[in-house]
Amino acid sequence: MAHLTDLPVTGHRGAILRFLDDPGSQDAPGSYQYFEDGLLLVAQGKVVDCGPYTSLASQLPTGSTVTDHGHALLLPGFIDTHVHYPQLDVMGAGGRELLDWLNDHTFPQEARFSDAQHAAVIAELFLDQLLTNGTTTALVFCTVHPQSVDAFFTAAQQRSLRMIAGKVLMDRNCPEYLCDTAETGQRDTEQLIARWHGSDRLAYAITPRFAPTSSPAQLQGAGELAALYPDVYVHSHLAENQAEIDWVKQLYPQARSYLDVYDSYGLLRPRSLYAHCLHLDERDRQRMAQTGAVAAFCPTSNLYLGSGLFDIAATDKAGQRFAIATDVGGGTSFSLIRTLDEACKVAKLTGQYLSPLRAFYLITLGAAKCLDISSTTGTLAAGSEADFVVLDLDATPLLSRRTSQCQRLSDLLGVLITLADERVIAKTYIQGQAFQSRHPTEPHWKSHRT
Repeated sequence: MAHLTDLPVTGHRGAILRFLDDPGSQDAPGSYQYFEDGLLLVAQGKVVDCGPYTSLASQLPTGSTVTDHGHALLLPGFIDTHVHYPQLDVMGAGGRELLDWLNDHTFPQEARFSDAQHAAVIAELFLDQLLTNGTTTALVFCTVHPQSVDAFFTAAQQRSLRMIAGKVLMDRNCPEYLCDTAETGQRDTEQLIARWHGSDRLAYAITPRFAPTSSPAQLQGAGELAALYPDVYVHSHLAENQAEIDWVKQLYPQARSYLDVYDSYGLLRPRSLYAHCLHLDERDRQRMAQTGAVAAFCPTSNLYLGSGLFDIAATDKAGQRFAIATDVGGGTSFSLIRTLDEACKVAKLTGQYLSPLRAFYLITLGAAKCLDISSTTGTLAAGSEADFVVLDLDATPLLSRRTSQCQRLSDLLGVLITLADERVIAKTYIQGQAFQSRHPTEPHWKSHRT
């Protein structure tokens, strides 16, 4: 443990769960640490140590503050690997399937982000929703408008958040009011990288919406940027819907598969993440594993739009990395715990099993590894950023009763996945500081109603 006497240390007492590796389907021993009565020590926004209360309490400097969270459960802050902040006002909008949902609901809403003030309002509310649900880091789609990126990163920076985001690239097969060009998209992206990537805890993602809405010239430019800036992210969609896949075949007849389109332009590499990945063959999965590209499993949006079921077993067999994502606004909840519930059901529908321990791994350390940030967050390891959540096991009478009956950690986590929602998030801490909503008590859209 670090020399505590020279640091202003704060402590947080409660049950603590942190992961060391993927528990897999068998909850591998040594893949996690659970301290039933634990102590998390924080100084200057970082974790100093984490372990049993009886071992660490005596080493606290005189005058240190310890918050006793009772029998609450402390975990690393949750990490959402694919979410659209401009689609907050699309949640719950019905659609027959993906493509008509985009045209009828999503594109008209995204047009509003040409207004920087609108973008700023939604960015504030969106980030409050993430934090209220225990999500401290996310990989985020903005819109085609550069000001949508500026608004998002400005709001995230004001909250000292670790966030990754980027401007959508979309130069064809979309409404004219949302089109950029191959040239302007590349220019704007490079300017945004210079402005935001590596600023405080922010990182940039090169963000073609998906292959059908980018011309070959635009994907070529995105690949050039990915080669020029290897530490930025690549973020897009892949093989979500059968009609979408058929469309890609028409637009890129020379490609072996949908994945091959991205691969041919140099967009498969470490720090590239593709949402959905439902309809891939074995060769595609192996290619993603080989290149270090990651899949984001989006169960609530896949079910809501009827797109298909993610195959965990085939993904594991190929050695392909994946994490969990809410995919708001096709997704139906900002809560990654509610999303885990749907992920577990998808596994059962495919004759598979997602254990509760592995589920929570996938929204903490697993997601951090997929985003290549596990050295700084998602772990509660000494020296990591002190982003963590406190889960109130008494948040509802039913949850209190059920969790009090659990004898094993896996049972407790299973009950949380099944019964918990945003009410279970007692506190969300960012660099050791408790989150306080920046959103007004009386939202502006209510105060103006007549």
